[in-house]
Amino acid sequence: SLPAEPPAHTLAEVLFCQPAMPSLGLALAFDADQLFWFDFPGSRWTPRLPDLPPWPPTLEPPSQLLHDATLCQDLRRSLTALAAGVLPESKGIPVADIFPVQPPVSGEPNTLVCMVGNVFPPAVEISWQLDGFPITQGVTHTHYTPTADLAFVRFSYLPVTLAVDDIYTCIVTREGDNASVIAYWVLQNHDPSEVLETALCGAAMTLGILLGLLGIAMIL
Repeated sequence: SLPAEPPAHTLAEVLFCQPAMPSLGLALAFDADQLFWFDFPGSRWTPRLPDLPPWPPTLEPPSQLLHDATLCQDLRRSLTALAAGVLPESKGIPVADIFPVQPPVSGEPNTLVCMVGNVFPPAVEISWQLDGFPITQGVTHTHYTPTADLAFVRFSYLPVTLAVDDIYTCIVTREGDNASVIAYWVLQNHDPSEVLETALCGAAMTLGILLGLLGIAMIL
């Protein structure tokens, strides 16, 4: 038998330009994980995680990246003039999902993550609500990460102290759309002692019914 081939990985550098905000974006991703994004106003690479080593500036000088960005914008304007009214605009329908960073426990601090996928073009707004009321304090967003299907994914983080039955809502909107994508998350009351007590009561009741039926059968 042939030896198994090592898994294939993809290192992608994706530059985009568009009329919506952000008008420019440049990300370096390894598979589905973003490593760096380029800060165009500051003309520097910024690591996605603070522990990552700095990206060597000699590989791609900022001046070259700014030249590529200008070329992208000029090309976009030319293609827009040719394709407007002829080709339909391509748009993806975002998909949102909420999950906690740590196992959820009532009364303990945690962080909720809203993952928004299938984003194209990369221009969406993400907001949070708690029981129908907007939350803005402590909310952070990541830059857009390119995916293998030529779309983008974006994450939003909300630090919380969880309470049972609190309803958290992640709302994704896009300029020009008449609809929003909404995801909900609720901490359910899963007290292990209550679950065990319910299970023991159910088992005792079932055993009692079976013994009763067995007694009746023996009498007959």
